[in-house]
Formats: sequence, structure tokens, C-alpha cells
Amino acid sequence: MGFQCLGGKKKVTFNPIVETFEYVSWDDEVEDEEENIAKSIPKMSSSLEDQSDFDDDHEGLVVNDVYEGDGIFEKSRKRRISGSAFVNPLLNPRIMEGISVSGEVGGAGGAYSYNALKKLDQLWSGICSAQTVVQEPQQIVSSIRGIFDADDKAVDTFDVLVCGGTLGIFIATALSSKGLRVGIVERNILKGREQEWNISRKELFELVEAGVLVEDDIEEATAMKFNPNRCGFEGKGEIWVEDILNLGVSPAKLIEIVKKRFISLGGVVFEGYSVSSICIYEDAAVLQLAEGDILSSRLIIDAMGNFSPVVKQIRCGRKPDGVCLVVGSCARGFKDNSTSDVIYSSSSVKKVGTSEAQYFWEAFPAGSGPMDRTTYMFTYVNPQPGSPKLEELLEEYWDLMPHYQGVSLENLEILRVIYGIFPTYRDSPLPAAFNRVLQFGDASGIQSPVSFGGFGSLTRHLQRLVTGIYEAINEDFLDSYNLSLLNPYMPNLSASWLFQRAMSARQQSNVSPDFITELLYVNFQSMQRLGDPVLRPFLQDVVQFVPLAKTLGLVMLTKPQLLPSIFKQVGIPVLLDWSGHFFMLGYYTFLSTFANPVIRPLLSSFPSKMNYEWKRRLEAWKYGAGLDYKR
Repeated sequence: MGFQCLGGKKKVTFNPIVETFEYVSWDDEVEDEEENIAKSIPKMSSSLEDQSDFDDDHEGLVVNDVYEGDGIFEKSRKRRISGSAFVNPLLNPRIMEGISVSGEVGGAGGAYSYNALKKLDQLWSGICSAQTVVQEPQQIVSSIRGIFDADDKAVDTFDVLVCGGTLGIFIATALSSKGLRVGIVERNILKGREQEWNISRKELFELVEAGVLVEDDIEEATAMKFNPNRCGFEGKGEIWVEDILNLGVSPAKLIEIVKKRFISLGGVVFEGYSVSSICIYEDAAVLQLAEGDILSSRLIIDAMGNFSPVVKQIRCGRKPDGVCLVVGSCARGFKDNSTSDVIYSSSSVKKVGTSEAQYFWEAFPAGSGPMDRTTYMFTYVNPQPGSPKLEELLEEYWDLMPHYQGVSLENLEILRVIYGIFPTYRDSPLPAAFNRVLQFGDASGIQSPVSFGGFGSLTRHLQRLVTGIYEAINEDFLDSYNLSLLNPYMPNLSASWLFQRAMSARQQSNVSPDFITELLYVNFQSMQRLGDPVLRPFLQDVVQFVPLAKTLGLVMLTKPQLLPSIFKQVGIPVLLDWSGHFFMLGYYTFLSTFANPVIRPLLSSFPSKMNYEWKRRLEAWKYGAGLDYKR
């Protein structure tokens, strides 16, 4: 018996033997490999009656009863055998078998193989099982007293070296436009992935202001525009907005444009090179590449993503405080495809293996065709043994997505499958731990703990960082103290931790299963009543004191009965910690509003070091209060 589905650009007939799986990965650490590890998976007989031996050896399997038919499973139902483990080796391979794996790239979202998924799940399992105590990771960065002697070494010298090119290309180009000599080290070919980034035009225009793009480039890189945008809450209601994440930008095209500009400005790209070690001297940062080459620079920018080895060294291998798990796909066959979902909350907490999870969704029209649509399912978890794996979530996704989007799987052509893990830490952004080394993008933790992907936060902070880095290089303020002023404490980012905790399903919680959806809907209703100045910044991950205070006040007045459940859901210690950040959010708002106008005119009279420090403080007040937001 065979099974037929549409995959990629061809019709594929599947035999009931698992052979190859193909996926798209968002993990910067996962490397592409060609070997087919699916050979190690037990072969499945052609009927469920013949699977008794397999089932006996794998207690707790969920097995698909599959019936022959056209499309992706004409009929499919699940029967739970026993136990709580969720393993299904049938559904994923049959959907993925025909997906093309050509065009794999580096960076987040660039790997397409099942082997990359297995590695990512192994990494995730390691995070979940890790002890909370710090470990001794590999030492990538070391400090050496003295001056670097380059006379007897083949060295190329730069003002700035950027490690990691997918997002690093943006800050590298902005710094090159200011006349600095900049190099990029990228272990793969520097090009963008196929899967689009969703962002608003206002946010994308920040790249123009930073000197990375010209305005015409925005139109060239934009693959799709759509409106309106929905915030939906299953069984509760929905709210519609305009121009929120309403552009689908092609990373492949955008990075191609920026890369050409970078090279035209004199930038140098080292493709196919990996970082081996970084030695910090008194006058230089020296980068040793795995291929044997040595590069020297005044400053190294670490743009190697969530799993940067430098960040791992700084954090001593510490387990993340929270993680966002994401799965999804881009598929063809959606007839109603003119609107997007900024967020859609499932009605209640669901059981996944031995854990509980609250599912959220996003959906966007894709630029590859009028009936192409990307859907994401994501959940927030506290990493611990028993946390759901990405493969388990993918199985859940295939079950739930058709109901969510009102389609049938058999009518869809799956173009890409997407998955990723996004760790977050309470003590973010990450201050510089070494002289002459600065984290940037996801590596710095500057993104909101409730977002997955750091492109939006990159555009927001790029101009601030470029200005500060340029001044630090010109004045030689490259010690860890002065570099830390570029990644300062931001109370609005720390205050966002309460939102992630409130949206995470707590194990063995005694709150209602639909409490999270109810809480979100009440908050969004309150923000809608308070108007766009409250709702729109929040939807773009910008938390501000006055809008937040108004929202919380209105929720407490209109739904006081939710307060006991809020205390149960997030916990008293978390609320007390959050209260301190909320107070600091108000304090930063006051300083930026009233102290900034008094101090700024005096900056020109300050000595250079004092001038640099106070500029950074004024920026921290402004950005830490969310007052950089432009309507």
C-alpha cells in the first residue's frame, strides 16, 4: 500500500517505510549534513495489524491509521495505545518527503534537513536536562597582556570584524558607510533564506536611516503586502489592526542587496570560515579561524546568534530562563489569503507527552504565490526534563493547523517546514564581558522574551548601536565597561518577562485550562479601548510605562476576579521581581522626559569620555522606556 501527497513541485508516492525526512531549521548552530539517519528508525509494516511487535517494544506510541488515498492522507485518525510518550514516525516523513532541499544557507532558517532537526532536538534535550548550576564551557575568548606583534604573521587588519553574517551584515554595512574598515566572517555562503521575515514598513525604514538601504531597496526586497491583521482568541473574540507586521520581506533579496552595498563600501566577506578562538591584547582583538588564518581588529562584534560559543562562555553554560518553541510551514492552497494573524491563541492548555503547553499561532500570506501562506505554532516553556520536543510539536501542528486555518491537509502543497528554539535570559541584554568584544542581535539578548526572531529588534536598535560603536572606536573606548554601555539594562525588556511567564502553561497548575486565553483577551480588549497609542507599541514589542499602567489599571477595574488566578499563574516571587522593573520603567520614563532635555545641551561641553558615557545613558533612558517608538 502506498500513500500519495503533493510535495515541493512534484507528486510523490510514499511507501510505508520511513526513508528520509526534510525540514527547515532556525538554529544557527545546526550544520547541514548529507547522511540519511532515518535508516536507524525501525521500518513500519504496511498494515497496523502487522505492527504489534513494534508497538509492544514502544509503549506509549500514538499510531496513525492511514488509508490509501490522493493528497496528503485522505483519511487519518490517531489511536493512543498506552503511556504518555508522543512519537509518530508516519505523518512527518510523508509530508516532507517531496520537499526540495536545494538552496540551503547558513544562519537562522537556513538548514532544510531532518538531520538538522534531530541535532536541534538533541540540543534542546541537553538544555532541558542540564543542571541549573553553571558549567565550564569551551574557552573561546582569552585575554593576553601585552601588545599584539603582527610582524611575523600573515594578518589582515580591520577596524571591526563581525562574526556571523546573516544579521551581522546589517551592522557591518552601517559601520562601513561611516568609513570604517569592516570584515565579516561567515561559516557558510552569506545569503538569506527563502522563508520571509514579517515586519512593518516603519520598522524596515530604520535600515534606511542607518545607511544600510536606500528607500527603493525596501520595495525591491518586499515580496508581499497585506492588511488587515488579526489578534484572535479562540472562543473569545478578535481584534483587527492595520500595518502591523504586514510586509513579507525576502531575506534572500534583502541580504543580497545589503551584501552588494557592503562590498561596494570596501567591506570584506570571509565565506566558509569558522571562528576557532579570540585573543584579546591591549591594542587589538585577534581572531584565529579554524582554517588557520589570523585576522586582527580593534573590535569584534559577536553576531553568532542564540547559540554563540562566546555567549555560552560568558553565561558559563547556564540554562535559559525560558524558551520559545516554534514549528510551522509555508504551504500552497489557501484560497482566503489576504489577511494575517499577528497572534491567535488556542482556547486551552493541551497535553504534549508528559508536559502541558499553551499554543499560539501566527499566519501571513507569502510572496511566492497568491495562495501561499505561512503558519507558525509556538509555545513558551520552562526548559526542564519532559518538555515537549520539536518533533512532537510538529505532529500536533499537522493535527491542529487545518482546523485553525479552515483547510484540509490533502488540499495543501507543503513548500517548507519551519522549526526553531529561542532561548531567553532574565539578565538581558548581555553586557560586554571582555574588552574589544561586543554581542549584537540575538547573541546580545536584545529581543523581547515573547518574540521569536530578532530582526525587528535589530532594526529598532541599529542606529543607536552604530552611533555608539563608531564613537567608541574613534575615541578608543573599547574596554568592557564602555562597551557595556551599548547593551545597558532596559526595564521595558525586563518587564516583558511577566508576559512570557503569564503565557507559559505551568505544570500542575490549579488555574483554569483556558485562563491564558482569557487573560490575553481581557488585556487586548483593554488596550483596544485605550486606543492605538497603547495597542500598537505593544504589538511591536515596545513596552511603555503609561500605556502599561493604563492597561493594568483597566484590567483590574473591569476583571478583578482574574487577580487570584494571575497570582497562581505567575507566582508571588515573579510579581515582586517584576514590580521592581515596572518602577524602573516609570523612573526611566521620567528621566528621559524631564532630565534628558536639561542634560543634552550640556554634552558638548563635557570631556570626551564623559560625553560618550552620558550619551549612552540618555539612550538607555529613552530606549529602556520605549520612548524611541515612532508612530
